[in-house]
Amino acid sequence: MENAVRTLVPARLDRLPWSRFHTRLVVALGVAWVLDGMEITIASAIGSVLQDRQTLGLSAVQVGFTATIYLIGQVAGALVFGRLSDRFGRRRLFVLTLGLYLVANGITAFSPNLAFLLVFRFFAGAGIGGEYAAIHSAIDELIPSRYRGRVDLAVSGTYWLGAIIGTASTYVLLNPDILPLDLGWRIGLLIGPVLGAMIWVLRRHLPESPRWLLMHGRHDEAEEATRAVETAVAESGRELPPVDEDKAMDLRPHGAPSYGEILRVVVREYPKRTFLGVSMMVSQSFLYNAIFFTYVLVLNTFYGVSPNDASKYLLIFAVGNLAGPFLLGPLFDTIGRKPMISSTYVASGALLAVTGWLFKEGLLTATTQALLWSVIFFIASAAASAGYLTVSELFPLEIRALAIALFFSIAQGIGALGPVLFGALIGDQAHPDPSRLFYGYLLASALMVAAGVVALFCAVNAERRSLEDLAPSLSMRDAKAGAAATG
Repeated sequence: MENAVRTLVPARLDRLPWSRFHTRLVVALGVAWVLDGMEITIASAIGSVLQDRQTLGLSAVQVGFTATIYLIGQVAGALVFGRLSDRFGRRRLFVLTLGLYLVANGITAFSPNLAFLLVFRFFAGAGIGGEYAAIHSAIDELIPSRYRGRVDLAVSGTYWLGAIIGTASTYVLLNPDILPLDLGWRIGLLIGPVLGAMIWVLRRHLPESPRWLLMHGRHDEAEEATRAVETAVAESGRELPPVDEDKAMDLRPHGAPSYGEILRVVVREYPKRTFLGVSMMVSQSFLYNAIFFTYVLVLNTFYGVSPNDASKYLLIFAVGNLAGPFLLGPLFDTIGRKPMISSTYVASGALLAVTGWLFKEGLLTATTQALLWSVIFFIASAAASAGYLTVSELFPLEIRALAIALFFSIAQGIGALGPVLFGALIGDQAHPDPSRLFYGYLLASALMVAAGVVALFCAVNAERRSLEDLAPSLSMRDAKAGAAATG
């Protein structure tokens, strides 16, 4: 067993002021969410195009299956690459996962048939799913603690920037008066790889997480990486605050834990945090999948909005979702995690119930429905982003990426039932019954409110606190146990 080392690396990273280095880090890593939002939006938009005989001539079921395969790929990628990120490092994985997405999605654009399309949609999804685990781990471990909440929320919220880009691009690319039908959808699938290729070059110059290096016995490399970050901050014109020597910590490198250790930590040591994470992630996933994937269908069935005109309503929806994490995010670092998590979940759930009742009573138009949804998801977007923040910061570093992947996978699995259920509740377009859909809205509302209540009892006051203070790493525990044994 390696000897314990004493280090100030986490304290040195947390005391840094915001600088161009941190901005570059967030841009380089946060693009994962932009790409995913763009992918989902473009894939949804090209579904009807792929049914045309001039393209791949798919059936409606086959189009739906392409989306399912992408989501399955995300779950598989999150689990596999989440484990690898904890084992081999954040940097290696966030370079690898983006590379996988770039190659797979680029090849998808040249699909000659359904089988080819499905294979590479799976691998594109796996790349994005792996991004989530590696990206949130790296950001939380490199961003100063007092900025962690707002940055994590803003990064997650950029999913909707991708949705806006995707909506705007398909409005042009899928117009047969501008481009041939079999060319526009292929170009649409190449937008993500082009954007990602530019970011991939930037990522290669980012350092490995010094915290991860420490926990794997690479103390000298951790010191070097930390000095590189400090130098970058100083070169941007920011003054480096003094380091609090009292925050030094002892570590005995633990390395990658076994699955048995992971299960013990998640289930036995932190059951309240696990329950909180599952509640938050499942409720927001069900809400988003239920509403977003049936958004156009509701507008068409109950308000007579054509799929082509639905894009402007989707833009309203996306803008509300994008604004929420950016405007409410700083409050998670100032007012605090517990009050903000609980209030955003409860408020968005309650507003959904009220809007559902107005919908059932026939008191809404397509415009007022879209505006109310935008208000609801202005709040719900911050709540959903807080789910990723919570599961990222409340578990030990050695299992952080895999913990994110596990919660993400559970949420996606249950959330995938949302579109199926809401599609059944919408029912026959010839005889729409809003009262049936109202009960679906009540279910989604109840899940969000319940998660808010759970947060009141289980959320942790994590604002402005170091990751090591929130969840001591296994390496810190080993050092403490070793000191007790020799003392």
